[in-house]
Amino acid sequence: MKKIRCLIVDDEPLALNLIEGYVEKTPFLELAGKCSSAYEALEKIAAEKIDLLFLDIQMPGLTGMELSRSLKNGPKVVFTTAFEEYALEGFKVDAIDYLLKPFNYEEFLKSANKAREWISVTSGISSETDPNALFVKSEYKLVKIDLQKVLYIEGLKDYAKIFLQDQTRPVMTLMSLKSLEEQLPSQQFMRIHRSFIVRLDRIDLIERNKVVIGQVGITIADAYKETFQAYLNKKSVK
Repeated sequence: MKKIRCLIVDDEPLALNLIEGYVEKTPFLELAGKCSSAYEALEKIAAEKIDLLFLDIQMPGLTGMELSRSLKNGPKVVFTTAFEEYALEGFKVDAIDYLLKPFNYEEFLKSANKAREWISVTSGISSETDPNALFVKSEYKLVKIDLQKVLYIEGLKDYAKIFLQDQTRPVMTLMSLKSLEEQLPSQQFMRIHRSFIVRLDRIDLIERNKVVIGQVGITIADAYKETFQAYLNKKSVK
């Protein structure tokens, strides 16, 4: 994999210099520059290819959180901050990791490796290309989901729960149900409710307006009944 071009953004000169030293020690990182404000970073991102930001949150004017929210399909982000209360908000804006100052090189390297794994997978150049698997982000980690083991997926307000065979607890991911639906093979999965996607070959029983998977009954919503019925017509014995 080619080197990851990263930009350091922090209004504290000491922090800029410390992270610069860490970047230079890390073989797979390439320093694209240092910025002392989010405004300066915006100009840099617009002018050249940046893969990863090491981004402070509390900065005058435009904050790091505001900058991150403004980046559509832009660089991945590792937040660096002295304030622990921003951790949840950082997770919600899809940050790869969250480094709490002061942090040492071991902690920095751990975050950098997460970034490398995430960028490798999402850029389609992962060494492991498996059509029967999907990588999802769960608690600042990439989790490989074996699609053959998925029973159903429940979408909630800010995240989704992926229920798997032989696992008592679902995998929680900060992804919308729509985003997951777009990535799942349509011949194997179907959305039957605003809040549920099911794996079709895991359906044990269909009764009235619901499907049953194991011990769980899931309602087939009116908006999805026609599509589901068309699937049944193809699969039913005449």
